[in-house]
Amino acid sequence: MEPCPDSAAATPSRGLPIARVRDVFSPDDVQQRLRRLKSQGHEREQATLCQTYERMLERGPQRFAVKPSGMPDIEPLYEQLPNFRAVLDDVRRHIALAHESCDDLEITPLLLLGPPGVGKTHFAHQLAELLATTMTLVPMSSMTAGWLLSGSSSQWKGAKPGKVFEALVEGNYANPVIVVDEIDKASNAQYDPLGALYGLLEPQTAQRFVDEFAEVPIDASQVIWITTANDERAIPEPILNRMNVFEIAPPTRDEACRIARQLYQRLRATHDWGRLFDEEPGEDVLDRLAGMAPREMRRALMTGFGNARLQRRDRIEARDLPAAAGARARIGFVQ
Repeated sequence: MEPCPDSAAATPSRGLPIARVRDVFSPDDVQQRLRRLKSQGHEREQATLCQTYERMLERGPQRFAVKPSGMPDIEPLYEQLPNFRAVLDDVRRHIALAHESCDDLEITPLLLLGPPGVGKTHFAHQLAELLATTMTLVPMSSMTAGWLLSGSSSQWKGAKPGKVFEALVEGNYANPVIVVDEIDKASNAQYDPLGALYGLLEPQTAQRFVDEFAEVPIDASQVIWITTANDERAIPEPILNRMNVFEIAPPTRDEACRIARQLYQRLRATHDWGRLFDEEPGEDVLDRLAGMAPREMRRALMTGFGNARLQRRDRIEARDLPAAAGARARIGFVQ
């Protein structure tokens, strides 16, 4: 295959990223807005907006648009996230379309439906790592304003750009993963928190997305969108129709044991103290962990490792682990 123009030199190793350069905004647009602002004598009143434009010009418009140079080794994710098999299959199909062509990687927006704790946010982290890009989390459940995605008007006190603008202008990539977490909990009496998504989830309209603060078109067409929800009934139908929807079931007991083993091995490998422990957890430990939600397992294992070392043991025992959490004190799935 002939190399794509404007791409970084790629090694023949499978899955290593190819980085192409893509403009995410027009410097001419920014300079025009900055000149107009200064000519109107609003520089002092809108100092933050001036600083934003100057920052954009300083950083320049070019960002990396990355994609795997070949089919990446996705099998470890099937082991780590066995209940996400259908989603991983979908991602593989999109990568297959792009990896032998000059096309940018395009992934249809994903909606992950499932109860809390099944690993939806962790999946997004792993996908961003697989695609060699970054991830931005937008938590809708704690949102108190409708402008979190699209920014707020510079005329308002405390105005600032939205998360999409920040991810593209302040980040290094034209195709970051942006996670709209708990999209079914978005609510605001005065403004529609999801209004910006109608255009952002369509590649053609996303090419000239206008943040309400900066009022300069930016190219958000390469963003990889992942939304999560517990119940799709609260999501507007036009938004649902723009996404591939996957129901994520809690892992089976066998799958939970596999997740726990992978997590044990990952924690052991990424910490120096891991060398003090056995390479494999005992079956009693796996059986105890399998009764927990995936997001509880990391905390339980960290407690177990600590308790074992207090007893000068190199092996975690089931009694070292805390009981599965009930309604209280849940921790996020391992980062």
